[in-house]
Amino acid sequence: MSDLKTYAVWDAGTRWCHWVNVLCVIGLAAIGLVILNDGTLGVTNPGKVILKTVHVWIGYVFALNLLWRMVWGFLGNRYARWGRVLPGGKGYVRALRSYVASLRAGRPQQYLGHNPMGRLSVAVLFLLIFSQAITGLALAGTDLFYPPIGQWIAQWVAAPDVAPGSLQPYAPEMYDPAAYESMRSFRKPIVSVHLYSFYALIVMVVVHVTAVIVTELREEGNIISAMFTGRKSMKGLPVDAERSGHD
Repeated sequence: MSDLKTYAVWDAGTRWCHWVNVLCVIGLAAIGLVILNDGTLGVTNPGKVILKTVHVWIGYVFALNLLWRMVWGFLGNRYARWGRVLPGGKGYVRALRSYVASLRAGRPQQYLGHNPMGRLSVAVLFLLIFSQAITGLALAGTDLFYPPIGQWIAQWVAAPDVAPGSLQPYAPEMYDPAAYESMRSFRKPIVSVHLYSFYALIVMVVVHVTAVIVTELREEGNIISAMFTGRKSMKGLPVDAERSGHD
């Protein structure tokens, strides 16, 4: 263990974003599954409103955290920057080929940040997370008349003698029937995208967690604890390390 070196990798902004995202995904998934199975579980309309309200508020935290990560991709340290997180850029294809070759040889190259294959999976994760956030914000308006589009939806579906600002969910007597049906048609593809991107996100989360565990065991590193401490310990010099960045 004498040649074990410790490197500063994940800065505080990246770590906080990661764990807030983890908690939000767990909370949103749990509540979302209950909403999806509300009939089987016997959830009443008032219960649905409560569940959807909590779901939306967690969704706001989720969306703001994603916005923060977008900004931090330009402000964070070298391992948090988009050029080191997403695939692409000068030399990426060459690095990917080299990494795949090292895997086939049974001696995978070590990276402090995301390895070239990991950057591909991160891109898919971000795409799915963006999809969830955008469609979720839209559905918050169609379900509960919440921002950012809730006011517009309320004006669309309110009955002629009902103030849009007074609309309540699951109150059909307050809606114009034709306008409400048109809104539901508008909403339908958004629901589909939200639902199927949710399923895809769950699959990718399982793949991500499995890959982290396998890599941790195979390389005898500390990938998991590094997302708490910000520091990784490795033998030798990782491909993407700064020579002055270790103890």
